[in-house]
Amino acid sequence: MKEIFRLCFVLTVIAAVSAGVLAFVNQQTEEPIARALLEETMSAVRGVLPPFDNEPAEDTIDIVTAPGDTMKVYRGRSGGEINGAAFAVTAPDGYSGDIRFMIGVDTNGVVTGLEILQHLETPGLGAKIQEAAFRDQYKGKSLEDPKNWAVTKDGGTFVPITGATISSRAITKATAKGLEMFRDHRGEILGGPAAEAPADSTAAGGEE
Repeated sequence: MKEIFRLCFVLTVIAAVSAGVLAFVNQQTEEPIARALLEETMSAVRGVLPPFDNEPAEDTIDIVTAPGDTMKVYRGRSGGEINGAAFAVTAPDGYSGDIRFMIGVDTNGVVTGLEILQHLETPGLGAKIQEAAFRDQYKGKSLEDPKNWAVTKDGGTFVPITGATISSRAITKATAKGLEMFRDHRGEILGGPAAEAPADSTAAGGEE
């Protein structure tokens, strides 16, 4: 019986020490990981926006896309005027799972760039969604052009990666969904901060 108690005590001590070590490691790495993820996001934002002279990380707006769901939109400005927006979307139907990527658009909803953030697609096949040769075909496109947002195998415009139609189709569909979100919330996104409201808004019964 004493031996059983001794083993239980030893196991308890080992478990407690292990938990403490894991907690310490997590505490030490949590902040650097968060900084790295933020920099990755902002690098993608800078890569897809039209030329800007503000700091998009400090010029954001949260758009309610569905009950309980919000999307952070980063706004680019030139000379104080909003000239583009960037936002991350997720394609849930990639070949190996979710594909998360950043879309940039100008004020008319024309794509100015795509940057892949996360994916699990097959190396040498679906992973080629990261290559500029694939991503750049979406630049200059909008919901009006082309009318059929699909890959060529589905009667659309966009050329899929050879051997990776599923990955290509997922990016195409998610990009179209992102453009629909921008169209539906364009007024909110381009409206600018509340401080830009007319000076006499309070006289008309508005809030300061």
